[in-house]
Amino acid sequence: MSDVVGYRAYVSEDLVTGEGVAVELPVASLPQRLVGGLIDWFVYLAALLVVVLAEARFLTYASSAVAYTVSILDVVGCLVALPATVEILSRGRSLGKLAMGLRIARDDGGRISARHSIVRALIGFVEFFFPLLPGGGIPVVIGLISPRSQRLGDMAAGTIAINERVSLRLPPALSMPPHLGLWAMHADIAAVPPSLAIAVRQFLGRAAQLTPVVRDRVGRELYASVMKHVSPPPPPTHHEWVLIAVLVDRRRRDAERLAREDARRARIVPVDRLA
Repeated sequence: MSDVVGYRAYVSEDLVTGEGVAVELPVASLPQRLVGGLIDWFVYLAALLVVVLAEARFLTYASSAVAYTVSILDVVGCLVALPATVEILSRGRSLGKLAMGLRIARDDGGRISARHSIVRALIGFVEFFFPLLPGGGIPVVIGLISPRSQRLGDMAAGTIAINERVSLRLPPALSMPPHLGLWAMHADIAAVPPSLAIAVRQFLGRAAQLTPVVRDRVGRELYASVMKHVSPPPPPTHHEWVLIAVLVDRRRRDAERLAREDARRARIVPVDRLA
């Protein structure tokens, strides 16, 4: 099967569609994240400076305890609360991320929630002061060794930075072989493991590029693996047609299941007009 599985996604965990297509999330590179982060921190530090200057005249005659307390609130407000609020309201964006074409998303590609933004902001505050401490390059080293260029805040929150200026490309959809449509509709097709579905989809997309001997051998190996999850066996036909039929009907069943879940959710939970 090594002749087929040569796939490399941008992320370590693939998002698999019902047809066995692994969607590549265009994860942002470390230089992009660093530049975007510098822009954001410049804005937040400028906001902190403006707040401090605006409060200076009022704190001139205040006690040291009051001044110290207000200073802590200013720092936390501008370097923790403000970044979290911006991410929550912009749904994963900020000035620096907009400039670099980035967006923060869950590690499965979904939209982040307030919890994700708050965790990222709290740990980001600590990361900001890392360069002032021994071993201050740790956040950069972590970003370099992370396969998805995650910082500590991302790892704790379960998020990644996506490059929105890179379009996602999916291979053409497969069509159901006419002579297997009835069989696939009534067959008991269990959940095919994502890794196997990806291997089958890649094999079908690259079959024409393989030598006849390799194509037949790998196709039969995949057919034997897939048929462990399918019952009853198909009518006599070429094994590649069966692989196509299984993936296409798997996509159909997944689409129907998602439609039922959406309909059930719509009856229970009101539609969010602001989404």
